[in-house]
Amino acid sequence: MTSRVVRSRRDTAIGLVPTAIMLFPVYWMVNVSLTRQQDMRKDPPDLLPLHPTFTGYRAVLHDQLPYLGTSLLIGLGTVALTLLLAAPAGYALAKLRPPGSGVLGVLLLIAQMIPGIVMAMGFYGIFLNLGVLNRWWGLVVADSTIAVPFGAMIFAAFMSGIPDELLSAATIDGAGRVRTFWSVVLPVSRNAIVTVSLFSFLWSWSDFVFANTLDGGGDARPITLGIYHYIGNNNQEWNAIMATAVVASVPAAVLLVLAQRYVAAGVTAGAVKN
Repeated sequence: MTSRVVRSRRDTAIGLVPTAIMLFPVYWMVNVSLTRQQDMRKDPPDLLPLHPTFTGYRAVLHDQLPYLGTSLLIGLGTVALTLLLAAPAGYALAKLRPPGSGVLGVLLLIAQMIPGIVMAMGFYGIFLNLGVLNRWWGLVVADSTIAVPFGAMIFAAFMSGIPDELLSAATIDGAGRVRTFWSVVLPVSRNAIVTVSLFSFLWSWSDFVFANTLDGGGDARPITLGIYHYIGNNNQEWNAIMATAVVASVPAAVLLVLAQRYVAAGVTAGAVKN
């Protein structure tokens, strides 16, 4: 056995340890979702569901589908609004370079450092005065305030790598800035579009602070609030809670698997300059 093979197997074994540690909560979530309610307080707990039950998943399909639908609506709305604002902003920063673009880039960084709870309190006061609390589209606006600065920076980094000769050729053919952006820049920015869309969706899908602050009493609540349906003062339906968490994790996991190669290309764009 060559030293290269030994080193490869050693590195694989070393990598499996932290991977197993990070994935253990996911395994335990699935384990508890299949555990009967009367077995929840066993000491020590079962490492495997010896008597699996699907009552938690039946409860999810019966109770949580409206919340999942609301989360999907909020996620898609956040993606659409983020792309609508971030893509032109990134194009302007990367290629048009308006006066003050450097300051704007710093402001985008600062915007991502503001704690979510601070922004939630500000939005609560604004929405309360406007009378628009407990609206799903209010969460779209709130979640977009986190996604847009990140998206604009990703687009700016990616679009800065687009050759200026390509844009000059479009200008020679008679295309204005808007036509060049729509017909030339966006089609070659697929990796950045997928990256920004994915992160925007995941942020809105997993949001709790904005949802609990701005939509705590509405009828159309996201899944992060719907899970509280199973939590009471004297009773917690842990298998239903964990089953909800498993079901809510599936869309995010599927999107990450499908989009991982685009994300890898999108987040590293602009990191190396020729």
